[in-house]
Amino acid sequence: MTTSARRHEAHLLWASRPSLALLLHAARFAPPIARVPRLGWVVRDPVLCREVLNGHRHFTLVGEGGVGHLWAQVLGDYVTELFDGPGHLRLRTKARDLFTTKTSAGLVAEAFDAPLTELTARLRAGETVDIADASRVLVGRMLATLLGLPTDRSDEEFRAIFAEGERLAALALSTTSSTVLTPQAVTEAREIVDRMTAGIPAGYRDAAPGTLLGRCRELDLGPEVTRGLASLLLVAGTETAATAMSRAVALLHDHRRVDALLAEPDLVDDVVREVLRVVTPAPVIGRHVSADVEIGGRLLRAGEQVLLLTYAANNAAGRFDPGRDYVPETRQLWFGGGRHLCLGAALAKAEMAALLHALVRTGRPWRVVHRKPARRVLIPRYESLQIALAGGS
Repeated sequence: MTTSARRHEAHLLWASRPSLALLLHAARFAPPIARVPRLGWVVRDPVLCREVLNGHRHFTLVGEGGVGHLWAQVLGDYVTELFDGPGHLRLRTKARDLFTTKTSAGLVAEAFDAPLTELTARLRAGETVDIADASRVLVGRMLATLLGLPTDRSDEEFRAIFAEGERLAALALSTTSSTVLTPQAVTEAREIVDRMTAGIPAGYRDAAPGTLLGRCRELDLGPEVTRGLASLLLVAGTETAATAMSRAVALLHDHRRVDALLAEPDLVDDVVREVLRVVTPAPVIGRHVSADVEIGGRLLRAGEQVLLLTYAANNAAGRFDPGRDYVPETRQLWFGGGRHLCLGAALAKAEMAALLHALVRTGRPWRVVHRKPARRVLIPRYESLQIALAGGS
């Protein structure tokens, strides 16, 4: 990694949340698993992280420390059953075909093809394009598509849709040590969810079979569960996707890998996988200990909390390198693991790949003209990442 690339990564982490940057930095010198006051058990070893994620008899999402506990306060008690109760297996079984590689490619093509064609034309014409902003607009379009909202909107309206999802995700900013939301936060979150999912009942009833809401109806998920899934997509599908898209562009530039990608466009899938490892859209994953268990030689007691430092676990494998051999210890750990592996993993990868393929189609390498890290955000990202093609203005 070049000195410049290291500096950009460190600046990005620090700008997002200094407390997170300090925690992840300290993790480099910590044992594989350790107990930390106020935080509970902290795990940085990828094998132990996966053991926790797969340990469904001893760990849960719905007790304090788990994301299910967080969102049950917003969406209602039915979330408890869907996340880790008897309804979870039924939900996963029914919903596993919602975001296959094929269906994800179709969704991305519908939402992204026209704006990406315009983006490449602007770059070829010598314009400077803000990839961070473009990614937010693209993800806003995708959210509109998934939520059954009209897509004949302006970019400003898509930015507003993205911002609503970002605000909803930001409610988790203060939950590093607790997943108990304040009454004010619960009220705000419910207002956002109500606004953004207002069209779900009608969409569930009337949507065409090929749409997401139409497939939810065909799978007989029910309006309430469909609304819950849509709400979670607002959280999991906003900052995570837009962040990974713009950071992929920056990482390729900073590590001088753009020319290699232009020479071999088939490397896009490898680049996507490696970007997700380095970026780790969910840098910390929380779990609640539901039954006493021994992990890594330490006894974890029921009622305690566990923080999986997935960012540290994934980045221990080394610097950004799309040619890296498969690392079994970290396989898709950036999407979680076990039966709670991210439902929209294929969609996120398809979104990233679509942007990179669009840049490759310009036929010229890009350079970063200006960048500005976002501050006080859930996931380290760029507020602005302006690029231009080599030889352009």
